[in-house]
Amino acid sequence: MPRRYRLGIPALLITGVYVVALAVAAVIALTSGDLGALWRLTLFTEVDEGVAVTWPNVVILVLAGLPWAWALWQTLRGPLAGSPPELDRNTRRLRLALYASAAFLLLYALAPAWPWWAAVLDAMVMWVVVLLFQPVLGGNLEYAEGARAAGVLAYGGVAAIEVLDVLDWPVPGWLAVICGVAGLIWTVLVLRAQRHDSRWQRATVVYGIAALVAPFIFPLMGLLFALAGRHISDDTAVTAAALMMIWLARSAHELADPHHQPAPPSPLPAQPSTQ
Repeated sequence: MPRRYRLGIPALLITGVYVVALAVAAVIALTSGDLGALWRLTLFTEVDEGVAVTWPNVVILVLAGLPWAWALWQTLRGPLAGSPPELDRNTRRLRLALYASAAFLLLYALAPAWPWWAAVLDAMVMWVVVLLFQPVLGGNLEYAEGARAAGVLAYGGVAAIEVLDVLDWPVPGWLAVICGVAGLIWTVLVLRAQRHDSRWQRATVVYGIAALVAPFIFPLMGLLFALAGRHISDDTAVTAAALMMIWLARSAHELADPHHQPAPPSPLPAQPSTQ
């Protein structure tokens, strides 16, 4: 299976290292009563000292790490092996922007406390993704102008909020809500266009939908865990970023899959000779 992908073997090795580290950290937590390593590997923050080391809590943390293991594999393996198709300039640029945005999500997980300029740069990369998706999707993107406007508003607004915050200027609460709704509209329209575009697999669209739904599910899970007396799920929302990273990376991979290579023209039937 790894050999099916251009970078399958390195991706499998890196993913395997993470899974082994996850298992070792779980054993350490259960034997020594220290959740620090497991917490850092799965939620990417410092451990909450008030959380008890119990089997359910360790299992929850391991489950929070599994999406990241899958995201590493999905992201790092690259496109399918084989000769890549000829890509136009817009498609090449979109692939690069998608990979850059996926990398930012991974860096965000590893270092949640970002400086303001990194958050602005991340928003600007997604802003570029918005602009480049439209010409690549072509006629499959319904309400194309509205979709682009929503995406520009969403990610341009996020960058503006970060700058206003660092300047200590008052930021109205409704601005973040508008940016969030605009980002949701843009993503839904892009996913719908991808669903009708043969370059992307159905699974890629499903990952994108899951990334949209996950932020609404995790708060509900947090409430359920709190009612059960476990308080480790406040930070598990970072796991939702793994799904978005998978969608971005797969969207880039599949643009360069070999099966998108134009088929060679069929040979012309032989003409009967005339006497």
